[in-house]
Amino acid sequence: MDLGLKDRVYIVTGATRGLGNAAARELVADGAKVVVTGREEKAAAEAAAGLGPNAVGVAADNSDAATPARLIAAAREHFGGFDGILISVGGPPPGLLADNTDEQWTAAFESVFLGAVRLARAAAAELAEGGVIGFVLSGSVHEPIPGLTISNGLRPGLAGFAKSLSVELGPRGIRVLGLLPSRIDTDRVRELDSLAADPAAARTAQESRIPLGRYGAPEEFGRVAAFLLSPAASYLTGLMLPVDGGYRHGF
Repeated sequence: MDLGLKDRVYIVTGATRGLGNAAARELVADGAKVVVTGREEKAAAEAAAGLGPNAVGVAADNSDAATPARLIAAAREHFGGFDGILISVGGPPPGLLADNTDEQWTAAFESVFLGAVRLARAAAAELAEGGVIGFVLSGSVHEPIPGLTISNGLRPGLAGFAKSLSVELGPRGIRVLGLLPSRIDTDRVRELDSLAADPAAARTAQESRIPLGRYGAPEEFGRVAAFLLSPAASYLTGLMLPVDGGYRHGF
């Protein structure tokens, strides 16, 4: 199936590694052009180089209010257009209620929540009919993850924001959706597993709860993201799609 991605231009934030990088890789593989971002200039440049000539890297901090306009300008300057954005943010620090400080909550709110809102707001002002705004969220939107109190507090709010935005932007032909990964085999998930007394046993226990019996591969997430961002998914909006091997048992 042709996804209709050829020469479409996307911004993918937090794309130097992990889920953002996997999504950018699949977009480029199907003919799209991408602006990939990361906090460090070197990492962003290396990630873009690894994707080939249809990618450019830009150092950007989602908590910086100037970032959205700068990224959209980069998309237009390098590739002559702007068709969509996938907002992928780093995971807040782990911890229980008593572990996380006000400073950690504030920093996470600025980057994870308010930074994502700003990016979406700027994109909504610039996108034409057929544009798309995607959010990489988490299975914690539906069920809190033990030991990730800050993430559990912020990501469900972003899902609600995305749903509201889908209603507001739908009449303009702009789609808004979210992806809810669970145990995808990334550095972040390995880091979380490593916090257990026995990381190998922790992974085995997690896999036992997944109907497919294994962690997902980053490219499996990336292919779903590329489809949802593509014109082939033109009648999907307001959707929060689990990418979790069946980990979520509810509808």
